[in-house]
Amino acid sequence: MPRLKTVFMGSDPIVLPLLAAVLASPEMELCVVFAQPDRPHGRGMKMMENPVKAWAAAHGIAVRQPEKPTADDAAFLRETGCDLLLVMAYGHLLKNDILSAPRLPPLNFHASLLPELRGASPIETAIATGRSETGVSLMKIVKKMDAGAVADVEKVPVSPDDDRASLAEKLGAACPKLLARALPKLLGGGLDFAEQDESKVSFCRIMDKDDSNLDFSASASELACRSRALKVWPGTAFDYAGSRIRIGAALALDETTGAAPGTVLAARKTLDIATGNGTFRILSMQRPGGKMLPTHEFLNGLKIAPGELLASRPMAPLERRQ
Repeated sequence: MPRLKTVFMGSDPIVLPLLAAVLASPEMELCVVFAQPDRPHGRGMKMMENPVKAWAAAHGIAVRQPEKPTADDAAFLRETGCDLLLVMAYGHLLKNDILSAPRLPPLNFHASLLPELRGASPIETAIATGRSETGVSLMKIVKKMDAGAVADVEKVPVSPDDDRASLAEKLGAACPKLLARALPKLLGGGLDFAEQDESKVSFCRIMDKDDSNLDFSASASELACRSRALKVWPGTAFDYAGSRIRIGAALALDETTGAAPGTVLAARKTLDIATGNGTFRILSMQRPGGKMLPTHEFLNGLKIAPGELLASRPMAPLERRQ
């Protein structure tokens, strides 16, 4: 049987284990990889090569990097005789001309247990909302965002110390398992799909810099989960002495003192802050333009006194039902 001519669309390092599995599969021929264009990153805004592009180039796979897939790309898929289009973490809603180009229905690997957490930030939102489990869903691609019927899921536990990077690594490792189960059924024409339960749908959104806000009237557990989830970007922070103090590592304690939310309870080895339920303990901190430091070193340079009241800022929900 001829191998499936396969095209892959993705732009995040989470897809690399899946790409490796496609490349190694005797039933699939990885013809081309689509990735988003290279972007500037960091303080110096240095142009960085897309990691998926770098992987493809290292393995001799052709790469296309359109700003957004167009009719020319749809024509390219038809010309290559594409049998199967696989997508994960690509960042575009694909139009009908792209979706209709492959011989088989296009498939997407989405990093949540659908119908929960459709949208742009399922990994961060799973951590921030305190979930103990998430996973990857293998689904049909339709024009409505992440609404396609689901063929299979691979569940992944969320550990209490997971951040975005560690959970993404686990989710990426789950994808080849899904592919291994689905491929024989796909080749045999028996890959079955179940429509999503619309009554259980929730959405997660693109985050912005205001998501760094902390509202100390929330629980310590919610603040700690949010800090882990958003550690890379946009981070979490509070205002003090005219500066925005970024939080590194933090954890939640069950200790409740009755102090007003935002009250500094201790400021020596750690910075302990009263919340709406429990104590929020900050283990590392950073001033604008400075280095992330252990809290005891940070407090040597900027004194924060027990009893001071830190201001809260509103935290917009990361998950919504609509």
